[in-house]
Amino acid sequence: MSELNPLHILKEVFGFSKFRDYQQEIIQSVLTGHNTVVLMPTGGGKSLCYQVPALVKEGTAIVVSPLIALMKDQVDALRLHGVKAAYLNSTQRHEEQSAIFSQLRSGELKLLYLAPERLLGKEEEFISFIREINISLIAVDEAHCISAWGHDFRPEYLLLANVNKAFGDKVPVIALTATADELTRKDIIEKLELNDPKVFITGFNRPNIQYLVKPKTNAYLQLIEFLIQCKDDSGIIYTLRRKDTEELAERLNADGFSAKPYHAGLDRSLRNRHQDEFLKDETKIVVATIAFGMGIDKSNVRYVVHMDLPKNVEGYYQETGRAGRDGLASTALMFYSYSDFFTMQKLVRVADNQEQSDVMEEKLRQMANYGSLKTCRRRFLLEYFGEKATSHCGNCDNCLHHYEEIDATEIAQKALSAVARLDQRFGANYVIDFLRGSQSAKIRDVHRQLKTYGVGSDLSKDNWRHYLNELIHEGLLKRSAGQYPVIELTEKSHAVLKGETKVKLSKAVEVETAFIKEEAPELHADLVRILKDLRRILADSEGVPAYVVLSAATLHELASFLPNTLEELHRISGFGTIKVQRYGEVLLAQIRKYCEQHQLDSNLPPVQPTSRKKSKTTSGATYLKTLELFQAGKNRFEISKERGLALGTIESHFEKLIRQGKIKANDVLEEETISIIKDAISKVEQVGLRPVKEELGDAFTYGEIRIVAAEWQS
Repeated sequence: MSELNPLHILKEVFGFSKFRDYQQEIIQSVLTGHNTVVLMPTGGGKSLCYQVPALVKEGTAIVVSPLIALMKDQVDALRLHGVKAAYLNSTQRHEEQSAIFSQLRSGELKLLYLAPERLLGKEEEFISFIREINISLIAVDEAHCISAWGHDFRPEYLLLANVNKAFGDKVPVIALTATADELTRKDIIEKLELNDPKVFITGFNRPNIQYLVKPKTNAYLQLIEFLIQCKDDSGIIYTLRRKDTEELAERLNADGFSAKPYHAGLDRSLRNRHQDEFLKDETKIVVATIAFGMGIDKSNVRYVVHMDLPKNVEGYYQETGRAGRDGLASTALMFYSYSDFFTMQKLVRVADNQEQSDVMEEKLRQMANYGSLKTCRRRFLLEYFGEKATSHCGNCDNCLHHYEEIDATEIAQKALSAVARLDQRFGANYVIDFLRGSQSAKIRDVHRQLKTYGVGSDLSKDNWRHYLNELIHEGLLKRSAGQYPVIELTEKSHAVLKGETKVKLSKAVEVETAFIKEEAPELHADLVRILKDLRRILADSEGVPAYVVLSAATLHELASFLPNTLEELHRISGFGTIKVQRYGEVLLAQIRKYCEQHQLDSNLPPVQPTSRKKSKTTSGATYLKTLELFQAGKNRFEISKERGLALGTIESHFEKLIRQGKIKANDVLEEETISIIKDAISKVEQVGLRPVKEELGDAFTYGEIRIVAAEWQS
């Protein structure tokens, strides 16, 4: 196979055996010289869409990236894979930059990462320089930054069209983003002046992210309860104001959490230090404004929390997408109050630009609608970006919780009547105070004389706010447009007021603080901890974050499959040739030691022989002999005796067979044994085999626990 084959590059350099959705088609588009626009969810593998063709083609790929942190992460990761890569930005000394220019001239570099600010003031000079270099492609990452309709417009991105024009059609351009609605997509193509581009929309769904929204009541106490469940995980908490980031971080530290603030007003060196500590897992939580995060390639962020309403769905989607980039289960939690809408309304308006203000206000309104939903949140997000979705995703709070429906006809009539009596001229807060018979001085005397005044005094403010939102969602009320929206009737309101239509609404309930966090017990948790400690030592020696050495997903595979040889290590995702050479033996030494202590074999299925000359006995085939004897009617004790192998080894064979679906736990163990072990697994708060064994005592073996846990996880 040619070394310039994309699949060969994917396997040998990056350690992946196959491309993900659309990656191969996108790479082929670039390799055939087409301008290409890619919309792919965060964590979907956008980087490989330009990194692989950069390694296939001759010359150097220019990658335009908005943030220094992203560039450094990408370059560090590429270098660990053995790829010649560098970046240019304002933090480097003149000597460093000169050395990189020398590497460019000599053709040593395969990828050069570049901040768009590099073009400012030096546009013609830089373009003249790179025209003398053999440029293979131009990749524009976070391409939505070029559009004023996007959620993170950066004027310096507009200069990129001149770079494109300088090369004509000789160098393909690939523009990539995770968040762009149809208006923004068209703007990207227009602003970059892309000629007849191929557009790939790979889908926006991130099934591993669980979307939760909680009412913004006792938000800090709810946050603490959530964080207790995620004590050992990395997470990002977004707040609206700079002051809030510092106050919340300080409060979290006082309550025993490892948190640092991040916002644009902090001294740059302090910001960088906090970010670096977070990337290296020295700090678990960053409390930040939206100034933090774009381009952060930290793969093991397990949760993203929004304490305030984001400005738009695009920003929210991108920020939540910083969780779970490794594909493992993660959470996006937002605390929501409709009052946030009014706060944000003033902030999204664009001075002297009514058209853009209207667009941004409508985007904010859509974000508020998301917060008020009682239907599937994932469906809302996917349909916002033009993607069809099922009505029930099974992994958001609305799909996981059942909302009790009640006959709310009387409640609806009271609310609609109040809006009508107030001449549809007041906002939600005034309507609620009017319904509850508030004695506040803001209630006008003329309104105190109306018979509807105080008819809803039996319900709390929060309950009335819930029911008003429900009525709006059902189209029985609406909010007017503008900076100060009022509550108005709709065409559907009149039938309710006349008693011609019954109204069903979800019942308002007191704030529940319980969070959804169900995880299968992690097998070999002790090994995971050993490998994490080793990863930290390796990362420190390389001067890079731990996840750059090994992602959380790769750690999970190592602990699940227990490779024992370099050949088996090649079959673990993320291990290309260079990484196997670099870290293989030191990792395998720990895995082999653990397997020996716990009488375990590798869980990787045997590789099918490629030649008849090879021996029929392949690595791992010993467990198939166990299966053969089991199918012949022998139990685990008899097989252990006949084969002269420890009972724990035979039980590890059964564990592997269960994972492969060849047998079931109740084929091996009594139902009562399975039931007792399952009960113990569900009881223990810690993960791993040891806590379960301690719960059960000596009556059950580690092997029996592994057999039951294997089926539980499967």
